[in-house]
Amino acid sequence: MAELKEKLYQMFILGLEGGNYETALQKGLGGVIFFSKDILSAEQFKNLIKHIKQLSKSIPPFLSIDQEGGRVERTENIHNGKKYLSAKYAFERGKCFLSEQTNEIARELKSYGINLNFAPCIDVNTNPNNPIIGERAFSSNPNEVVDGEKVVSNVYRNNGIIPCVKHFPGHGDANADSHLTLPEINLSVEEMEKTHILPFKSAIENGADMIMAAHLHCSCFEKDKIPTSLSKNAISYLRNKLNFGGVIISDDMVMKGVAEFGPVQACEMAIRAGLNMFIYRFSDKETIDVIEKIYKKALSDIELRNNIENSYDKIVALKKKYFGEFLNEN
Repeated sequence: MAELKEKLYQMFILGLEGGNYETALQKGLGGVIFFSKDILSAEQFKNLIKHIKQLSKSIPPFLSIDQEGGRVERTENIHNGKKYLSAKYAFERGKCFLSEQTNEIARELKSYGINLNFAPCIDVNTNPNNPIIGERAFSSNPNEVVDGEKVVSNVYRNNGIIPCVKHFPGHGDANADSHLTLPEINLSVEEMEKTHILPFKSAIENGADMIMAAHLHCSCFEKDKIPTSLSKNAISYLRNKLNFGGVIISDDMVMKGVAEFGPVQACEMAIRAGLNMFIYRFSDKETIDVIEKIYKKALSDIELRNNIENSYDKIVALKKKYFGEFLNEN
């Protein structure tokens, strides 16, 4: 059986920058996320992924990327100027075009060895001054976002790639960038449900396996300025109201929207709230220290330990669903 430390490491997806991802993989790291700077040529990228797989323990890693098309495209260095359209413009060309483009992206990612894409973005772009979503959203109409999600998620699943819908409970009404600050959304639960939560409800009914929680403060979930990613109320809503049984993952934990809590406290709050996985764009010493400090605390904290065990079970169940059975009892 896996030890507690391995179970905790499974809850993290780290970037390559910082260099400690190799030792983390040997301790049971859950996955790796790739950025444009990591992808210089098709051959180099395939070899990098092969190397990462060889370093992993018995549980296969999530090999992940943000590949939405448009301005969020990580394989730009090897495309020789060719660009995929962003969600908005692909959707405007019709479902047939959207499906074909997503198939093209999925086949490309699959050829490198990617098995998890942090897409589609199912925010409803209701605020024209939103600095971060814009054309990343299919539409400002929630029903059109629902349609776009169904097309894209189904294509990824058919290609054996896990789609992760984002950014719950909807980043579309924000007037700030959560990379730089903690945006606030002051809408009632009813207003959120009618517009921003609707695509997530539909995605869950459509078989979503993974949902990314945003670093947003939604006053309908928390009076205090706590991001959704750390909010027990928001995560309980996802579980109990929307009946989501899959993996809930954070947005990048180095973003300013969550940084003010301090890395160890933020992770601890999130685990207690019921979050299952974390993304860190770095694998530096500071990030590894966060994992190790939480591990030490969990040894004598039953709630923390139980939540880690629960998250591990969800992560392994998802990996088995997509990667087949694997030996994890050594």
